[in-house]
Amino acid sequence: MGESQGNPAGRAVYSKLYKELTEKRGMAKKPAMLARSRGGLMLYNWAAENPSSVSCIAGIYPVCNLASYPGMKRASQAYGVTEKQFADVLKNHNPIDRLAPLAKANIPIYHAHGDNDKVVPMEKNSAIMKERYDKLGGNMTLKIIKGGGHDMAAAWFNNQALVDFIIQHTTADK
Repeated sequence: MGESQGNPAGRAVYSKLYKELTEKRGMAKKPAMLARSRGGLMLYNWAAENPSSVSCIAGIYPVCNLASYPGMKRASQAYGVTEKQFADVLKNHNPIDRLAPLAKANIPIYHAHGDNDKVVPMEKNSAIMKERYDKLGGNMTLKIIKGGGHDMAAAWFNNQALVDFIIQHTTADK
């Protein structure tokens, strides 16, 4: 799908992938979703439209706010509209504005995000998502990595708390 920024065409492809994996290959109907960096845009937009198909969401410095990254100009191009037109419909496509269906479905969320991330600033992404999800009654944990940036440091991928979160929420009904 390339750089769809979570646009409707990309979400349609993601739905086809979900159907292929669950119906044809027998994988779990409610998988754990793992969003890393800009993958958060696709994952959260798809999950907001398909909350019954998600057991939990975990993220490693995920993009949750199109206005923060990639920014309105680049995002509008991926959505095939002008920047002004995109501003008018941003709430229909911005993950931080599409949390109500996830909260209603009681989807637990866990993010690990560095407080020194210059690419995907924590305050404009995971922190605002947590604030809004909490207000909706959702369950979100935000693990702040002190000094953490937007990199491939082992701390991101050797995160036992993230693994435990996924195991807890994918095996709870078994």
